[in-house]
This record gives sequence, C-alpha cells and structure tokens, in this order.
Amino acid sequence: MKPIKNTLVCAMLALAFGIPAQAAGDMAGASKRARPTIREVPAGLPEATDPRATDRKPGELTGQVVYQVLLAEVALQRGKNEFASQAYADLAVRTRDPAVIARAIEVASYARRFEVVQELARLWIQVEPESKRAQQVLVGVMIMSNQLEGLAPELIRLLDADKASLPANLLGLNRMFARTPDRQAVLQLVSKVCTPYFGLAEAHYAVAVAASSAGENERALGEVRKALELRPDWETAALLEAQILASKSSAAAIASLQGFVERYPKAREVQLHLARALVGEKRYAEAKRQFELLLQAYPNNPDVVYPVALLALQENDQALAEAQLKHLVTLEIPDKSAPYFYLGQLADENKRPQEALDYYRQVGAGEHYLPAQLRSAGILAKQGKLDEARAELRAAAERSPKQRVQFTIAEAALLRDAKQTEAALDLLEQALLAEPGQPDLLYESALLAEKLGRLEVMESRLRKLIEIQPEGAQAYNALGYSYADRKLRLPEAQQLIEKALQLAPNDPFILDSMGWVLYRQGDLDSALAHLQRAYALRRDPEIAAHLGEVLWMLGRKNEAQAILREAQKKDPAHEVLGEAVKKFSP
Repeated sequence: MKPIKNTLVCAMLALAFGIPAQAAGDMAGASKRARPTIREVPAGLPEATDPRATDRKPGELTGQVVYQVLLAEVALQRGKNEFASQAYADLAVRTRDPAVIARAIEVASYARRFEVVQELARLWIQVEPESKRAQQVLVGVMIMSNQLEGLAPELIRLLDADKASLPANLLGLNRMFARTPDRQAVLQLVSKVCTPYFGLAEAHYAVAVAASSAGENERALGEVRKALELRPDWETAALLEAQILASKSSAAAIASLQGFVERYPKAREVQLHLARALVGEKRYAEAKRQFELLLQAYPNNPDVVYPVALLALQENDQALAEAQLKHLVTLEIPDKSAPYFYLGQLADENKRPQEALDYYRQVGAGEHYLPAQLRSAGILAKQGKLDEARAELRAAAERSPKQRVQFTIAEAALLRDAKQTEAALDLLEQALLAEPGQPDLLYESALLAEKLGRLEVMESRLRKLIEIQPEGAQAYNALGYSYADRKLRLPEAQQLIEKALQLAPNDPFILDSMGWVLYRQGDLDSALAHLQRAYALRRDPEIAAHLGEVLWMLGRKNEAQAILREAQKKDPAHEVLGEAVKKFSP
C-alpha cells in the first residue's frame, strides 16, 4: 500500500490527533478485507450497552480501565498492534471517554484498522457533538478511503464550526480531494457542500475549480464568473477564468486578462500573467509594454525583472537585457544560475571573454551548468589554452558525474576543432571501454572515425546504434549520408535516409541528406525540393552549399551564387561552404 503524503488531510490528522503521517497516509489505501470491528469485544468483557459501561464518569480511573490500558500499551510496545487496537477500541466503547477514544484512534491507525478509526470517530461525535477534532478525524478518514457519499453533511458541519475561516476553508476544499480519481464525484460533493454558501465568492470559485478538474468547462466558467460578480476585483478568480478560456482559445484568455487589467490597473498578478501569455503568443510588442508598466511599479520584484530580461533577449535588446540581468543578481532569489548564464552569453557575444568566464563560473548545478561549462571551455580553447579548457571539462565532470559523457564528448570536440582528430577519437574509445553501449559515444565516435577515413569503424558503430535505438533517426541519417557523400551504395543510402525521414519528417539535416542522395542519383528536381525545404527550416552553411550546387546544375547560376555568398557572409570559415563558393564562382 502506498501512503498518501503531504495532503491537507494527512497533516490535519497528524497535527490534531497525533496520528503518524505514515499511518495517516496509509488510510487512503487501507485494505477492505474483513477485520474485527469495535463491537467484536473480547470474551468476558461487558458490551457497550452493559450498565457497567456507564457506571463511571469520563476521566475516572478504575482497576479494570487501568489494567486494560496497561495491557494495550504493553501489547503495542511488543508490536502486537492488532491486539492493542482491539483492547483500546473496546475500552473506548466501554468508557465513552474522549481521551480514551482519541488514544484508541491513534492506536487503530498504527494497526491500519481504518474502518475502526471511522467507527471510533463517530462514537466520539456522539460523546462530544461539538468536537471539531472528532469531526476532522471522521472527515479525513472518509476522504482517504474515498467514501464521498454521505460526506457533505460532515464537511458542512466542519465549515459551520469555524465561520471566521469559512472563505479560506472553502478555497482549500478542493485540495482535500487532490488524489481522488473520480473527479465527477468530487464535483458533485463540492457542489453540495458549497451550495449553502453561495453568497460567498469563494463558494462559487470552489465549484469552478472542481468543475474544471472534471472537464466541465462551461459550468466552471459560469461559476467563476459568478464569483467575479460577487468580488469584481478578485485576481485569483480572474486568473482561473483565463485558464478555463485558454483551454479553447488563447486569444479569448488574453482578452479576458486585458479587460481585467483595464478595470484594475494595479492587479499585478493578472498583469504579469497577461504579459507572459502575450509572449507565448509571440505578441512581443504588447508583452513588452505590459512588462514596462510592471517594471515601473515593481522595479525590484524578480518575477518582473527576470521576464523583462528574457523578453529583451528575445528581441535582441542586449542593453536592456544586460541591465536587468545585472539588477536581478543583486536581488534575493534562490538560484542565480540562469541570470549568470545569460550574462555570460551576452559578454561572450560582445567579445568580452574574461567577463564571460567570470559569469559562467558562477553558474551552479542545474539545467545551465553543462552549457556554461562547455562555453567556458570553448572560450579557453579559442584563447589557445586547450589544456586548461580540457582540465576544466574534466573537473566539471567530477562535480557532475551524471553528465560525464557529455563532458567527454565536449572534450573530444575541442580536440577535433584543434585538428587533433586522432586524439579525439582515442578519448571516445577510452570512454566506450567503460560504456560500450552508450548511444552518444557510439554516434560521436562514428563521426570522428569517418573523418579519419575509418569507414568500417564508422559503419559498425552506426549499425550497432541502430540496433540499440531502432527508433532513433540520427544513426540512419548519418550512415545514409556517408554513403551518399561518397557515392557508395546509393539505393541503400536512400533507404536509410527515408527511414530517418519517417522518424523525423521535419528535421532539416535529414531533409538535406535526402536532397543530397537524390542529387547523387540524378533526380535534380526532387533534390531541389528537399534542399529548399531544409534551408527554409535552418540556414545551415552545409545545406546552403548543397542547395547552391543543385541550383547551379539546374542552370540557375545566379540564384546559386546569391545563396552561397549570403551563407558565406555568416560563416566565412566553413570548409564545405568555402569549397562550394570556389567551385561555383563565375
């Protein structure tokens, strides 16, 4: 049985009654197999209806009570939880003492006799009808055992007992059923419970949440709008309305948020969500305006400063992005790795390598750690500090063992770029000895083997990778392209690339491979169609070289030269592109 952890009800039981969190969580999955109930008392002891059961006052100790308490506690210490639970349950029925009942509930929870907990809770309510603790136990057990029928009166009684906290408790109502699988049953229950309180916006909001979770968006929308009629400036309800609308139309959700912001210009949360929604729809100018307004009002709020910086990066406004990122790292935020990473990128792009290194080295564990380390190593390698770059990558791998393969591949790339291809392959070969089936190592070592002319090694590695990952497109593509580029086994090359294209139909590099193998076989028109589509998806220099060559062979020389010149301006050092430019110059 898997316990439910971190739920409102578990916390309620644990705090209010001393029931262990583990035991409280286990109530949700309690077995329904037959167990003795509290009415199945041991032989020789009086039933609850026996006159002797009411001869004593609550809290009064008798020899029989003391004996049975000691008996139960000793049994509990010896691990005989079932016996201890039965003894305490019997004692609770006999004495009807609230303290004894509470202890009996605790012991029953240890014994995982949750049906007994429920009966004891009902007994407690009989004895103390106004006891909030007893009501909470009963409600908690019923929720965790998914007994939603008949629960509404108990929940209403609990809500009525704390009128001062009624709005907040209504808002927390749905959290109690977060793990209940029958969302329609939850909606029916929440509707029943909230109906007496429909004068409160929170009651309609609770029903809206339950309806949305049950997939009844029209009802959810109606209820949340009733909540907004009662509390027109309630941001939480406005956000829920937008969330419900977004399931069908992003434009409708944005319009809803815009209308609310126009009515309540200081609604920060709604304005922030509006700005993010506009970014999601790529309406950057409108988003920027919203963020500017937010920044004026909340210049030191990280939730405002960070999105402004990211949007500035998106629009290539480097000055604004850098200013906001530098401000962000002065604020109290739990993790500054992301802003340091982006600051490093900006410094790197603007030819400030030492500053970039300083920023990258402040990036901690997380999603930006690997790219920051790779960029740092790249900067050092460009400065001619190859040994230092490799040392940094190895140190980073020690700090992050799970990413060791990626760091090893990055080190091999540095060696390859430094024209030390043999050393790069040796490095990957050493890594493959430890992990012979590692897909990334197989793929990268195959590409290096091809550069060195070791075609048998390349082919064996890629075929092994296809065997390990038959649904991975890249190995099929690499092997097929290698054949096509060398004008070898062209029909097989096309079959391999077609398989890759089936697996990744919109990959520009695979489209390029298909165009190239078709060109090698003389189908220039089909080759052109594939290469044009590939180049439209990605302005890669090698794709440009292939496209230029096909256009030239089709007699469209001016177009070919224009594409090649444009590509060379962006990548003047690219070898394949450079060869194409020389080959097809006038």
